[in-house]
Amino acid sequence: MEDNIKRSIILDHYQAPRNRGLIEDDSYIKVDTNNESCIDEIYLMVKIEDGIIKDARFDGEACAICTSSTSIMVDTIMGKTIEEAKEILTNFSNMIDEKKYDKEILEEAIVYDDIYKQPSRKKCALLPWWGLEKAIKINEEKNNENH
Repeated sequence: MEDNIKRSIILDHYQAPRNRGLIEDDSYIKVDTNNESCIDEIYLMVKIEDGIIKDARFDGEACAICTSSTSIMVDTIMGKTIEEAKEILTNFSNMIDEKKYDKEILEEAIVYDDIYKQPSRKKCALLPWWGLEKAIKINEEKNNENH
């Protein structure tokens, strides 16, 4: 993907983030992730029903990379099963860490494929994905308690 296309996707998701804004609904799993080395703090809400991510929302204060990464992540995981979301999460993390990954399943998240060139920005891109990982773990723990 060309750099100018990547930049325009990142800018679009930063200026008009998808599903920004939290709601009052106890059926959502709520997680807070923050980066101690900068202002990034993302509040993530994920609604999981029957093993499928039905909705995801976020709010918080964050840089352009973190905000756009969160928006792209929310767009990417909507309607996916937990297993699909985990696979996307693993591949995204691998891409950021310069490990082997499947770019086909990353959808728009592929725009961060060269963020490793800016090591200080890796955490910015990964922060919301760590929040998703926490939400999935909470969901699994809840399901284990109910069975």
